[in-house]
Amino acid sequence: MENKQNFKGLNISLWIAQALLAGMFLMAGFMKLAPSIEEMTKELPAWLVRFIGISEVLGGFGLLLPSILRIKPVLTPWAAIGILTIMILATIVHLSKGQFSEVVITGVLGCLALFVAWGRFKKLPVQPKTK
Repeated sequence: MENKQNFKGLNISLWIAQALLAGMFLMAGFMKLAPSIEEMTKELPAWLVRFIGISEVLGGFGLLLPSILRIKPVLTPWAAIGILTIMILATIVHLSKGQFSEVVITGVLGCLALFVAWGRFKKLPVQPKTK
């Protein structure tokens, strides 16, 4: 009984982490895809900002849709790995620019993505729909 409760708590925690990350990355991605991104493109080329925005939007959808629909739910932890990769690269960029407060944010988001990847790969994968 206790083991089942632990998995229930873990499942709830994973869904919360997935929803938080998805919301954050969908918002951030769509902002980078907005028509006027002059402020963001001062330090990075516009094509790179757009690429990051597309990657964030796809990652945000990938964190939720495969698991909710139970169609290819193995894509959810892969989306989390993609988000983790983005956060590692963002951390490197922020460190190189001396933006240490941003490193904390990317670190927290990266840890959440790692938690989702671990949980959905190893501990509690979402099962696909049966036909």
